[in-house]
Amino acid sequence: MKKLRNHELERKNIADFKAADKTPLLVILDNIRSLNNIGSVFRTSDAFLIEKIYLCGITATPPHKDIHKTALGATDSVDWEYADDTLNLLENLQKDGVKIVSIEQADDSISLNDFMLKKEQKYAVIFGNEVKGVQQAVVSASDYCVEIPQYGTKHSFNISVSVGIVLWDLFGKINI
Repeated sequence: MKKLRNHELERKNIADFKAADKTPLLVILDNIRSLNNIGSVFRTSDAFLIEKIYLCGITATPPHKDIHKTALGATDSVDWEYADDTLNLLENLQKDGVKIVSIEQADDSISLNDFMLKKEQKYAVIFGNEVKGVQQAVVSASDYCVEIPQYGTKHSFNISVSVGIVLWDLFGKINI
């Protein structure tokens, strides 16, 4: 077994990425403080051909050196948009038929293991602030609340880890 070099991976260039069919998922970052987390979300979204990222509230926007440090250029490939108010964004997306999914621990949340998607449906997944999580008003306005199962003593993941887990899971369910 031989480790592959970057030139052997046959990755898309930015033009190929822009032209490619996208995974029918939108990512919404609700008041994310860490620029490194934001950059990581861009990089993970690039890996799964995510259609678009919405950066809301206090979430910083590119260009910024700390976002770039972890995004490694994914801010150029993945479409993104800033929205000042997360609730207004949700309302507009829902009018367009998008189903809203908050990733949060809540009563009546659905385990990620059990959450199934309809292939013809577009979804937006919301990830919240590193300390406070997804705003309660946003959770209340969502169509679904999905929780990542956890079995240890801690009750949370870093947001970039949560995004990786959720996008990997949903990407697999959409592409089965």
